[in-house]
Amino acid sequence: MAKFTANQSLAQWQNFVKKVYGLPNDRAFPLLDLISNHLRFTMRALKGIRQGNEKKLKLNLLISISWFMSMANRLHIDMEKATWQRFPGVCSYCGHQPCICNNLKPTKRARSLSGKTKTLKTLNDYQKMFALIYPPEKRTLFEAGVHLAEETGEVNEAIHSYWGEHRKDYFKNIENEFADWLSCFFGVANSANIDVAKELAKMYYNNCHVCHQAPCICAYSFIVKFES
Repeated sequence: MAKFTANQSLAQWQNFVKKVYGLPNDRAFPLLDLISNHLRFTMRALKGIRQGNEKKLKLNLLISISWFMSMANRLHIDMEKATWQRFPGVCSYCGHQPCICNNLKPTKRARSLSGKTKTLKTLNDYQKMFALIYPPEKRTLFEAGVHLAEETGEVNEAIHSYWGEHRKDYFKNIENEFADWLSCFFGVANSANIDVAKELAKMYYNNCHVCHQAPCICAYSFIVKFES
């Protein structure tokens, strides 16, 4: 049985998604479909923000990170490594904790990031780190949602750019944009007071959250039409 618990790491969450959804994803979905479903549920989460529907926001946000990890698995991106390289305890743009981009107004990213020694062990540690870098009290939930929407588009652009030329630097940009998306995902969760690890543990306590099998055996037609 595959089970995610609240004290597990980001890498363990990625491996959980691979164990439960890797096989059916490989058989039923090309990468473009994974991208589409990730976009689909992220936008539903943002619709929950607009509607003031906390339940809709939370459910779809949690499903979106499952599809997100499915994309990372398909592209063989180690999200724990990519995220720490991009955010070593500090903002990836100004290089500070908390972020002071609004004061500095930098026109380019810091060349080197002098972050802390990595001490993060759990998924919750990453959520806390992003709360320190980007304090939720300094922006509204709506503003955090707009930023997540922006980064969702940039993830798509980075993948399509790599498909165009297959350059190593383009693939590195995919890794960077994936890390940026994850930071904004946690930004929305922090602004909405959603404990991601705790809620994922409730949802994925027994394999797939719908069919409760590993690998998932949900019918393709159900997945395509799934409403939440």
